[in-house]
Amino acid sequence: MTPRITHVALHVSNLDACIEFYRSFCRMTVVHNRVAGPQRIVWMAEPGRERDFIFVMMEGGSDLNLPDNDYRHFGFAMASREAVDSIAEVAGEEGCLVWPPRQEAYPVGYYCGLRDPNGNYVEFSYGQPLGPGAADFDAAR
Repeated sequence: MTPRITHVALHVSNLDACIEFYRSFCRMTVVHNRVAGPQRIVWMAEPGRERDFIFVMMEGGSDLNLPDNDYRHFGFAMASREAVDSIAEVAGEEGCLVWPPRQEAYPVGYYCGLRDPNGNYVEFSYGQPLGPGAADFDAAR
């Protein structure tokens, strides 16, 4: 069997704030919650992808202090440019917008970036050859 990515594990400084961020901005849900010794561990997934890919978040991490030009991030596909703009507007109001919406050449597309409560960057994009609607973009090329 070829290895297949199933999860990313994050040590976070404020687990409840991170849960709320991924719940509200990414529409992820908690699919597992447990205590292991002194540490609480939560699994979050997109609805319908609970057995495909999850974020594992654990208490006890440190805040990240990434510069605005550090492009490591988690990427989420959106259904339209307007959806990217909407996320960016809310993030701006909540003070977590890092990269305002911008258009880049294919395959990057239209995107914005947010900072989660632990300092991880999260990209919301439209027009990439990944995720829902990718076949539409490939056919147009």
